[in-house]
Amino acid sequence: MATLTTEKPRTATFVQIAVGAQTLALFFQAVTAGLLLSSSHGELLHGIGARVMYGASMLYVLAAVLAWRPGGGSPRPILYASGFLVLASVQVLLGIARVASVHVPLGVLMFALSLLALSRAPSARLS
Repeated sequence: MATLTTEKPRTATFVQIAVGAQTLALFFQAVTAGLLLSSSHGELLHGIGARVMYGASMLYVLAAVLAWRPGGGSPRPILYASGFLVLASVQVLLGIARVASVHVPLGVLMFALSLLALSRAPSARLS
């Protein structure tokens, strides 16, 4: 007789890690935005943070696709991740164009949406 074994649930999934990295990168962006006003290194740090944040957004899309494909679940997280990547692209363009009147509020919105996504990310919980 065959015995079934189940894999022990992990404490964090790849999607949670990707969204967490994205959220941390956005928080870092908020900190370095403040440094723009007070430090000569603020612009350099904010530019580096922008690249990291964009990379984290791409990682979120990858994680959403990988989480959806094997299990055949809902593709809705891919839509959320792709939408966030679009927002990140717009944010980068606004930052390069120095349109702070839209760039700053969009950054706050992105941080709030990332926190929301982090709170809703699928987790491996014990039943």
